[in-house]
Amino acid sequence: MRTIRYKQIAEEIRSAILGGELAAGTLLPSEASLGVDHGVSRVTIRKALEVLRDEGLIESRQGYGWMVSSVPVAQSLATLVSIERQLADSGRSSERKILDFQFLDAPSKLAGLLGDRVLEVRRLNRADGEPFARVTVWCREDLGANVSKADVTRASFYELLPGMAERASQTIGAELAEAADAALLEVPKNSAMLMVRRTSYGANGRAVLMSEHAFPGHLTQFVAELTRVDAVADEPPAGFRLVDEA
Repeated sequence: MRTIRYKQIAEEIRSAILGGELAAGTLLPSEASLGVDHGVSRVTIRKALEVLRDEGLIESRQGYGWMVSSVPVAQSLATLVSIERQLADSGRSSERKILDFQFLDAPSKLAGLLGDRVLEVRRLNRADGEPFARVTVWCREDLGANVSKADVTRASFYELLPGMAERASQTIGAELAEAADAALLEVPKNSAMLMVRRTSYGANGRAVLMSEHAFPGHLTQFVAELTRVDAVADEPPAGFRLVDEA
């Protein structure tokens, strides 16, 4: 029986996905690379990928290419909890890898809030074994003095210093992945990212932590509960503001 090549290629990729070799969110090689690997034209590869797309196994994202379909992790904007807690609530496993742990002079953007010296912790978070977020946290030196690298490997600052943070101010914006984050998160350079910057405050109103979270745009979404307060229907969402590029 004559084998239809694009169906054979689709079956090979399908088996890899269903067998767990290609996890949710995994980026597939480019159409050109797949064509070389299988010894066929890009037209044949495209037909195979479209079959898998129609089955809901893969999807195409602008700036990323083809990837294994995944359900984005929904993160609430109403609670002050760690990434690990939100992943657990979504039924996903999580792990963290510490990339940097050091006390240093505070960058100018932090010094006014956290003081002249800070503990900087940079880490990679994984969800179900795949890169999910690059997180950098800056902690006031006095609060981080008794925190070790082993401590931040196993737990978040919210867990290590309970009661330290009473509230937080957070901004979420779209940015393009720079080379370092793209390599770390295994996404194309200049692909869409969600950049979250947070300042956490203690009961006395003084800042205790600042953090920056870089998420690949296809892996997370932020969800907020909104209450009607006699607003005009076409007003922008709560918290919306224009960015001053000056």
